Amino acid sequence: MAAVLAGIGGFLPPRVVTNEDLSATLDTSDEWIRTRTGISERRVVSGGMSTGGLAVEAGARALQSAGAASVDAVVVATTSPERLCPAVAPEVASRLGLGPVAAFDLTSACSGFLYGLAASAGLIASGTADTVLFIGAEAFTTLVNQRDRSTAPIFGDGAGAVVLRRGGADEPGALGPFDLGSDGSLADLLAVPAGGSRQRSADAGLGHGAVPTEDWYLRMEGRPLYQQAVEHMTQSAQSVLKHAGWSVADVDWFVGHQANVRIVRAVAEELELPEERVAVNIDRVGNTLSASVPLLLNDIAARGDLVPGDRVLLSAFGAGLSWGSTVLVWPDVVADDVN
Repeated sequence: MAAVLAGIGGFLPPRVVTNEDLSATLDTSDEWIRTRTGISERRVVSGGMSTGGLAVEAGARALQSAGAASVDAVVVATTSPERLCPAVAPEVASRLGLGPVAAFDLTSACSGFLYGLAASAGLIASGTADTVLFIGAEAFTTLVNQRDRSTAPIFGDGAGAVVLRRGGADEPGALGPFDLGSDGSLADLLAVPAGGSRQRSADAGLGHGAVPTEDWYLRMEGRPLYQQAVEHMTQSAQSVLKHAGWSVADVDWFVGHQANVRIVRAVAEELELPEERVAVNIDRVGNTLSASVPLLLNDIAARGDLVPGDRVLLSAFGAGLSWGSTVLVWPDVVADDVN
C-alpha cells in the first residue's frame, strides 16, 4: 500500500507587494531583486490574517478537489506558527468541520512539505489513518525584518495543501521513495535567534528590551546557504531517482522549492534537466517556505502544464539545515488557480 495524492489546493493572501513597493523604503531596486532572486512580487498577510487562516483556506480547497468531506488526520507544516503553544493543526481541523481527528504541527522550514509528506505517508502506511489532509502554511513575513534588504525581498506568505489516501503503490499519485537529510551543525546559517527556550532561559530572561531587536527576526547567511542548497538538493534528487528506478530522462517536471531562481536552475543544471522541464513561480509569490512546493504544483496543474501521467520530481532545502526529495506520477486531480 502507498499514500496517494487525491486532491490539491492553495491560497495566497490578497495583498501584493511589488519590488517597486520595497524600493520605496529599502536601499534596493526592482532590477537588483529580480537579477539576484528571480522575484518580482510576493503576497503578504495583513489585517490580522495569519498562518491558521491561510491553512484553512488551502485545506478547504484541497478537500473540495478530492471530493472529501472528512479525513482521519490533519498535519500542518509551518515555521511561522500562530503561537508557540498550542499547535495550529487542531484549530484548523476544527474550523474545517473535520471533528476530533488526529492533528499536529511539523516544523522543518522550507523542507517542511517533503518532511510532512513523508510523515503523512507514514500515518497511512502504519494503518493509523486512511486519509490525511496535509497543509504547508506560512505567514513568515511576520518574522522578517522589513528594513533588511537581504531578507525582506525574498519571502512571501501563502498555503498549499494536499489530501492523501491509502492506495496501491502502482497507482497514479502514489508517493515514491523518500530521501531526507539534515546537518544541524550549520543551523545558524538561517535562524531566528530570539523567542525560544534558548533565549528565554538565558540570563537576560524574557525581557524584550534585553534582547537586540534584530534577534527577533530572521538572520541569513546567503552565500553558504546557496552552496549547501545546490549540493544537497542535487544529491537528494539523484538518490531518490535511483531508488525509484527513474532516470533523469524520465522526469517530466522538476518541482523544486522556490527559494531563489538561481538555486533551482543550478540544481536542474547539475541534474542535466532542460529548462523547459523546470517549474518556476517564485517571480509571483517569493519564497513561501513549506507552502512553496504545493503552491507550485497547484499552479502548473491549474494552468494545464502538469497533466495526468507526468512524472514529477520534488525536492526542497531549508533551515535546520534540512532537505528532502520524492517522486510521483501525477494523478487526475482538479487544481484551481489561486491568483
